[in-house]
Amino acid sequence: MALKATIYKADLNIANMDIHQYGDYQLTLALHPSETIERLMVRILAYARYADDALEFTKDLFETDEPALWEKDLTGQLVKWIEVGCPDEDKVKKASARCKQVAVVAYGNAVAEWYKRNSKLKTLKNAEVWQLSEKTTSEIQQLCKRTMQLQLNVMDGEWTLIGDEHQVVIEWTQLQ
Repeated sequence: MALKATIYKADLNIANMDIHQYGDYQLTLALHPSETIERLMVRILAYARYADDALEFTKDLFETDEPALWEKDLTGQLVKWIEVGCPDEDKVKKASARCKQVAVVAYGNAVAEWYKRNSKLKTLKNAEVWQLSEKTTSEIQQLCKRTMQLQLNVMDGEWTLIGDEHQVVIEWTQLQ
């Protein structure tokens, strides 16, 4: 019998004073048996960076041709394509041709080598690449619970994610 995904729920309140974006989002995420808590929490941060009511989590670990998150317009056309981790550059290039905005939220100790090796990414005009520090991805795991109440405050470029018992300063680096 195959292992089933574990469901996590997060109530995410965002107060981004830098761009005057405020919102409450009720997120439901499935943690695939092969997925880590670190990746689950990075998916939440990716959602927070591009927060929109139309943004959806996908079946990316089950469906290899899907990203971690996407947004479609009312006609079903893809608008945003958001990858988490260090994806194949051909997948990102293909998404770039189909969407207005493509983003990669990369994390882990292999990001620098991955980015250097995938030079085609640098030619994509509608693609952003963000790197989360290893310190951030290590610390955000402490915030993870099956049911989470998270508050994200952004002010003067500083991101702080607050949970019930901990808070983490999110360290982003824009590679592209």
